Amino acid sequence: MKKDIILAGVGGQGILTIATILGTTAIKRGMNLKQAEVHGMSQRGGDVQSHLRLSDETIWSDLIPFGSADMILSVEPLEALRYLPYLKDDGWIITNSTPFKNIPNYPPEEEIYKEIKKIPNYVLLDADTKAKEQNASRSMNIVVLGAAIKHLGFTKEEIEEAIKTIFAPKGEAIVEANLRALQAGMEG
Repeated sequence: MKKDIILAGVGGQGILTIATILGTTAIKRGMNLKQAEVHGMSQRGGDVQSHLRLSDETIWSDLIPFGSADMILSVEPLEALRYLPYLKDDGWIITNSTPFKNIPNYPPEEEIYKEIKKIPNYVLLDADTKAKEQNASRSMNIVVLGAAIKHLGFTKEEIEEAIKTIFAPKGEAIVEANLRALQAGMEG
């Protein structure tokens, strides 16, 4: 198995948590992992992206070449579009539909959705609302991860195990909230 994933969003939205969950899952499976993080700003509100490369084989570079990403996994819709040049022709965009309007000339939401829907393989979901419905409002990123599971090559159980490991120090209530968020994302 080989997966090249661009993780995209805005600082504070949990992109690096998704990378940690996927990396933990891959390592537990015995896979190779390379990750390169690019932060637009080191504070909340700046764009954040991470190149996450997972493979059974040796990975020679941290960075994903243009046109090679299997997936753009984004917690912000405009950020998903920013990385389109990386996406393979048959790649997937999985993104939250809720905008984070951190620039004065943020385009109309419908224009962003229209561009996303031009991609043959996409999932566009309101992860913020789904997280709130699960009493897990801070777990919007995990909802997006749940929506991506069937395209990642990992089982629900593998991802759940990583969530339990990573969030255990924060307490059982946080673990359970994230597991509910994951399930909500899987259900669409």
